Amino acid sequence: MDEIEYARVASAPTEAVVELYRAGGWWREDPAWRAAIPGMIRGSFCFLVAREGARLVGMGRAISDGVSDAYIQDVVVVADHRGRGVGQEIVRRLTERCLAAGITWIGLVAEPGTEAFYEPLGYGVMAGHVPMRYRQ
Repeated sequence: MDEIEYARVASAPTEAVVELYRAGGWWREDPAWRAAIPGMIRGSFCFLVAREGARLVGMGRAISDGVSDAYIQDVVVVADHRGRGVGQEIVRRLTERCLAAGITWIGLVAEPGTEAFYEPLGYGVMAGHVPMRYRQ
């Protein structure tokens, strides 16, 4: 088994990113979604991948204007690499990148029951706030 390498990237193979979204259960096949992946990567403040050899085994991204707030999202690790610290390292590196840019308000929307994953990394529940999403 190769060592995990972490890298900020401006591009990644679309199919590899699709496989990561599938691993997270977040993918619904749609040509428009697939076509959006390169722009989504380029448009992220920081897009980070975890590789083992040539295989992408995890990813995450921070979205921000690079000056004020940032949001971490799309953190996912393939099933056979979970529990090895890959996801935590992705979040840690994304957080460090934001802090290095002077961005101190960093948020994320976590799935219910994942608080224990994020808390050791400095994140906590925002009491009195409710995440909301535009309904289409």
